[in-house]
Amino acid sequence: MTRVFEPVDGLSSWRRLAPHVWDRPNDPTVYGVIDVVVERALPYLEELSKQSGTKVRLSHLVTKALAMAIRATPEGNAIVSQRSLKARRDVDVFVQVSLDGGRDLSGAKITRADETSLADIARQLAERAERVRQRADPGVERTKNMVDRLPNFLLGWSVRLMEYFLYDLQLDLSRFGIASDQFGSAMVSNIGTFDGFGMNFALAPLVPISRVPIVVLVGEVQRKPVVEDDRVVVRSVVTLGCTFDHRVLDGSKAIKIAARLREVAEDPERALGPVPAERQAAAG
Repeated sequence: MTRVFEPVDGLSSWRRLAPHVWDRPNDPTVYGVIDVVVERALPYLEELSKQSGTKVRLSHLVTKALAMAIRATPEGNAIVSQRSLKARRDVDVFVQVSLDGGRDLSGAKITRADETSLADIARQLAERAERVRQRADPGVERTKNMVDRLPNFLLGWSVRLMEYFLYDLQLDLSRFGIASDQFGSAMVSNIGTFDGFGMNFALAPLVPISRVPIVVLVGEVQRKPVVEDDRVVVRSVVTLGCTFDHRVLDGSKAIKIAARLREVAEDPERALGPVPAERQAAAG
């Protein structure tokens, strides 16, 4: 019998050990990096912050842009439930919030983020983040208390059982203070100023119990050389680290979402319209 595969000689001790350390690859995660030129976006956000009276950050713009991108590619707005793909009705985006100087994480879900104005996204997140940081959010506190009370050997089992009830059986657990589809269609986290130390970019793992197929990490804005009209110029650039669930999104869908996300984030005035002169109108 002809042997197709032959042993490899001269392997290092670590290379011999490696096949015993890891199992066969079975993770559907796909990673990608997007550089977004935010030269137009930054003054737009500054002006919108002045007019709305709420600090509108780049992470808020990415949240809005991602929601619009998912809406434009509805086949990507899905969830794996009972080992099959099922469509989500709305585009909700979960935005992470750091607590206690970065020692803990929580977050807030923006419902129908594609239909919510950029200023309202910023306002909702600011209000929710303040409640969370002040320990005044009932849902977050209830979840934290449950986690603190459960013994370690029951924690994983309890979380997975809750996941099964919510996403596979689609049970209504609201009477227990547990909202359905708590994390929505995608997650966004701003790591650019995490703990006061800016990062160019990072890539996040998918959180299995959230059933979220897209995670985007927003890095630090940096001045970088870019090519425009065959000329090298320096522009403000932010790098987005993107993670996709390949069970939900194939390459073509992921590229469509990434392209629309970049389009909105690079030129928000064109995608969202001019900054509304709310305060000027009120004064007049």
